Amino acid sequence: MARYTGIFTVAVKIENLQPIFTDIFSYCGCEIIYNRGDYLIAREFPGQVSFSKLVTIDITFDRLTNTTEKTRINIVIRNEELALKLDNHCRQVFDLLTKLIVENSNWELLESIIEYSSSI
Repeated sequence: MARYTGIFTVAVKIENLQPIFTDIFSYCGCEIIYNRGDYLIAREFPGQVSFSKLVTIDITFDRLTNTTEKTRINIVIRNEELALKLDNHCRQVFDLLTKLIVENSNWELLESIIEYSSSI
């Protein structure tokens, strides 16, 4: 199973994040399948890769204390693919998503922590 995580702190109101991530997911070939306001789950559209390579993205938004303009975004991207190669499909989607978050003009990126891990 491939699994990649990232934590990003951005200067943006938490209420503005869902529409931004809807656009980001669309660009990555994913759609939101669960929305609880501060928690989103998105999944890749079937048909482009095998079922085991389909990526699921979990995102949690945490408002940082004492501010309405800073939000922590916790991301977990995973699939059932055996991560036998460093450049696997899950990693490619994670790298694209990370790039879109870091370079997004809708907020100021304050901090980022990236973790690459996989299990066989």
